[in-house]
Amino acid sequence: MSAQVRPSRPRQPERPVRQENLRTLNLELVFRHIVAAGGPISRTELATSTGLTRPTITRIAEELLAGQLITEGGPAHNGRAGRPRVGLTLSEKGPAGLGLDIRADGLAACIVDLTGTVRHLAFAPSAGRDAPDVLAGLAHMADAAIDAITAEDLTVVTATLAVPGPVHAGIVQSAPALGWRNVDAGALLRGATRHLDLPITVDNEANLAALGELYASDNTLSSFVYVSGGLGIGAGIVLDGQLMRGARGWSGELGHVTVHPEGEPCPCGSRGCLQTYASLPAILSDEPVPAGTTPDAAITGWAEAGRPATLAALDSAGTALGIALSDMLNILDIDTVLLGGSFSLLASWLTANARAEVQRRVLTATWAPITIRPALLGPDAAVIGAALTSIDQIRQHPTTWLALRPSHSRPTAPA
Repeated sequence: MSAQVRPSRPRQPERPVRQENLRTLNLELVFRHIVAAGGPISRTELATSTGLTRPTITRIAEELLAGQLITEGGPAHNGRAGRPRVGLTLSEKGPAGLGLDIRADGLAACIVDLTGTVRHLAFAPSAGRDAPDVLAGLAHMADAAIDAITAEDLTVVTATLAVPGPVHAGIVQSAPALGWRNVDAGALLRGATRHLDLPITVDNEANLAALGELYASDNTLSSFVYVSGGLGIGAGIVLDGQLMRGARGWSGELGHVTVHPEGEPCPCGSRGCLQTYASLPAILSDEPVPAGTTPDAAITGWAEAGRPATLAALDSAGTALGIALSDMLNILDIDTVLLGGSFSLLASWLTANARAEVQRRVLTATWAPITIRPALLGPDAAVIGAALTSIDQIRQHPTTWLALRPSHSRPTAPA
């Protein structure tokens, strides 16, 4: 019996491509080729790779140069004989992206330029857990970062805030580790900063950290699970180079996967969640953190000193983590797990038990080994990923930046 095939949706009527639209499409095409080149690329090479004429390439290059999106760098080496051609490369001035993060050990702010280089990275102690206080602290850091980077001829054009919980339409639906529910974090942040006109995006910190790791790997790591451990536990899932957000953008709540059905109560309202066994508060088990020390630093120090209670808590956390990961890996068929956030600092004590559970429970682990290792960017993955996500908007749509520069001259020659 053949399956019923539903008729496809009617196609939208095609519209003519207007001159201004064609100009924008060509400019963005050329700019993406410059981004992808990873180094100086000549105008001639751009004409060949894009299929555009040399005069069009010249006009677009002049517009990008005037807009501080590219610069004329070293010679473009194409392996051919003859005089080296002048190369075009991404500018280290002009637009920049701001990332902000709420961490287990405090707050963080990061600014990256168009090349993806970190130009500013700062940390501050935690401002408690009350949303207005936390976001006021981040606003102060954002203002200080923007003021500092302006002196380097950089302009922050957008900001991305990383939060430990699911986000929908800019609203933090729930962040049990902070006690937040239905918090309009973007509005609170915008209201507390002096840079009120700065567009602000709010996203889950594990998702942003996963994107940070993807950028940092130059896309050589195309499928992996990023596990962010701290006050809570989240996961960013990357499949074939794309972040998997789920139908409503709430995928990756690994901390609320049940590992013991009749276990400890969780702030989310359920019982036996991974978070109740493997988060920093669970590992600390009400043990006070010495003044001037962060939770992960305290745990690391006690573990290195061989403190039995700490080592037992880490063993339990690693086992619980492995159980939760096994369920995820059996479903997703992914062969790499990155331990990030505070877990990147505690990986030496978590990995063995987590790997043992994965080896025991994942069906394919016997003939297809699974790698569990610390994340490349460590605890800074979320804030760097947030900043890179911000600047990536300009990489994808450079005309957004050019539109912000009213003095920028636009050629009138046809595209």
